[in-house]
Amino acid sequence: MGIVKINDDLHEEVRKASSVMVRSINAQAEYWIKIGMLAETNPSMSFSQIVSEQMKHADVDIRRVMGG
Repeated sequence: MGIVKINDDLHEEVRKASSVMVRSINAQAEYWIKIGMLAETNPSMSFSQIVSEQMKHADVDIRRVMGG
């Protein structure tokens, strides 16, 4: 594990987002980093497509969650 130095304003935004998303600050930063990397390597995909593809890779069946 390493330490990533980020500016104080960005850290504050990560902190606020983490409380909304019910994640730790580190988990929120990791999530944004992962999504950013996926977006850079898949520029033709939308955010929704990226998340949907990741859900498929994790074998998440949203229909079961939604009662369908």
